[in-house]
Amino acid sequence: MPETVDCFYTLSSPWMYLGGPRLADMIRRHGARLVLRPYDFLEVVPDNGGIPLRTRPLARQEYHALELDRWSAALGLPLNLRPRFYPPSDQRPAGRMVMAAQAQGLDAMRLSHALLRALWVEERDIALPETRAAIASENGMDGAALLTAEDTPATMAEWGANNAAATARGVFGSPTFFSGDLWIWGQDRLHFLDEHLGQRRREHAA
Repeated sequence: MPETVDCFYTLSSPWMYLGGPRLADMIRRHGARLVLRPYDFLEVVPDNGGIPLRTRPLARQEYHALELDRWSAALGLPLNLRPRFYPPSDQRPAGRMVMAAQAQGLDAMRLSHALLRALWVEERDIALPETRAAIASENGMDGAALLTAEDTPATMAEWGANNAAATARGVFGSPTFFSGDLWIWGQDRLHFLDEHLGQRRREHAA
C-alpha cells in the first residue's frame, strides 16, 4: 500500500510554490499518495503559535524576503518578492478549487502550482473567480465546473475537516507535511520527507 503524505498549506504560500516541484517529484519517485489539504490560515495558525507575515516585526518581514530571494535563486524558480496581489484578498476559494479538483481525480497538484505561480510570478489575482477559472482551463480542466464545485456541501465539509485536523495536529505554518510518524514544516525540510518515503519503500519491498 503506498505511503500517504498529507500536505497542509495555503494557496498564498510562496514556500509551497517553491517546494511544489520537488514534492511532486518525490511522490512520483517513491510511488506515494499525496493528499493536498488546503486550510484557513487565519482560523488555524494563531491558535498554534503562527504569526501572519504582515503582522510580524519589520526585521522578520525583511528576512522573509531575503530567504525567498535566496531559495528562488537556488531552485531556479522565478518569484516576485512583492507581488501585486499578495496577500490576496481571499485565497480560501483557490484552496477549495484545488480540493474539488482532487476529489474529481484531476491533477490537483498541477492546478495548485499553477495558481501559486499566477500569484507569485504572473501578477494575477487568484481571489477573482474569473482568474481561477481561466487558470484551471489553461491546465486542461473545466474551469467553470471547478468554480462551481468550490462551494458545494461536500467541498465545504472537507474544508472544515481540514481546518479541524490542522488545528488538532498543531499546524502553525505552510506547508506542513505529515507521513506516518513524520511531521515537518517548510519546503526547506523536504529532504527529510524524501528520506522517510525511501525508507518506507525499502521496508515494503523487503
